[in-house]
Amino acid sequence: MESLAMIGQWPVANAAAGVVRADGTVAGTYGDLHRRYPLASVTKPLAAYAVLVAWEEGVFELDDPAGPQGSTVRHLLAHTSGLAFDAEKVLALPGTRRIYSNTGFEALGEALTKAAGIPFAEYARQAVLEPLGMADTALEGSPAADGVSTVADLLRFAAELQDPRLLHPSTVVTATSVAFPGLKGVLPGYGAQDPNDWGLGFEIRATKRPHWTGAHSSPATFGHFGQSGTFLWVDPRAGAACAVLTDRPFGEWATQAWPPLTDAVLAELPAAG
Repeated sequence: MESLAMIGQWPVANAAAGVVRADGTVAGTYGDLHRRYPLASVTKPLAAYAVLVAWEEGVFELDDPAGPQGSTVRHLLAHTSGLAFDAEKVLALPGTRRIYSNTGFEALGEALTKAAGIPFAEYARQAVLEPLGMADTALEGSPAADGVSTVADLLRFAAELQDPRLLHPSTVVTATSVAFPGLKGVLPGYGAQDPNDWGLGFEIRATKRPHWTGAHSSPATFGHFGQSGTFLWVDPRAGAACAVLTDRPFGEWATQAWPPLTDAVLAELPAAG
């Protein structure tokens, strides 16, 4: 895809990217697809997928208690547990505010470890990474932000999101539909959003402005970006997904560079397909 060549003009030392269609075919790539990068918060969708596999396997229920009093696994996945961004402090009653929380995802990891009887990272490896052939990906450390991966591996995950094998398709639809609709909140790096829509582990573009995806991304677009200069989006209307990994932390450069790339990719997809 010619659009991916735009990455060569970005102010980053290293970057890699790829686009995969809903049928699993790769539409285009850029850079070293096998170089491992820190994912930062792009770790969260992978962690959420492991939690959803655990739910389908009967390890726990989505409405089982987890996190602060009154909170459930579902609340933690949807950033509505009331937990603060990066502390154990509770700022709201569960289900009343969308408070983006790394602490909440760490509580998810603890809940899964306790219920499954094996460490979260090992469960994720067995349940998600190994079956998808993601041999260069690891979720050691915090389930919120400590994952490492490659574009090659993320394209495998993006293909799974579009044509699920590890989860029932209805589970993925639930995870990528708005959970606890109508809640306000702050999208890190982009300010207050009303509503601040999220699914279960996946951010949903909806009507957010400004946003890290493109002006032409459909409202159904879902995914995540990371403070390490990374993102993964899936646009069901376009029938494709895009993963980008860089070695420069998120900042103004990203807010300027990412949306035009996404729009260029979307514009080129019909020709690429």
